[in-house]
Amino acid sequence: MSATKRRKHKGIPGGFFHLEEEKSKTRVTGYGYGDHIKLQDDFGNVWTGSAERGFDNSITYRFRNGVGRTLSGISEGATVTLRDEKGTTWKGFVN
Repeated sequence: MSATKRRKHKGIPGGFFHLEEEKSKTRVTGYGYGDHIKLQDDFGNVWTGSAERGFDNSITYRFRNGVGRTLSGISEGATVTLRDEKGTTWKGFVN
């Protein structure tokens, strides 16, 4: 008998997020899958969002915090690129 690891969220986009804003180096980290992703930045702001897989296997992410700020963008593979409403770029990865 062999032991194998099962993936609980097979096929649903998400995982553990590690993002950083390019200019200020502010970090956002968190986890989640599908429509239930929760991130927190260095200042304690909570960002909630969702991930949706596209027809070309890319993933679209949309996040919003309690003050009304937004982050949205795409990923191909593990690399994520997001932009906020001011055009600031956030880059990182998903495990």
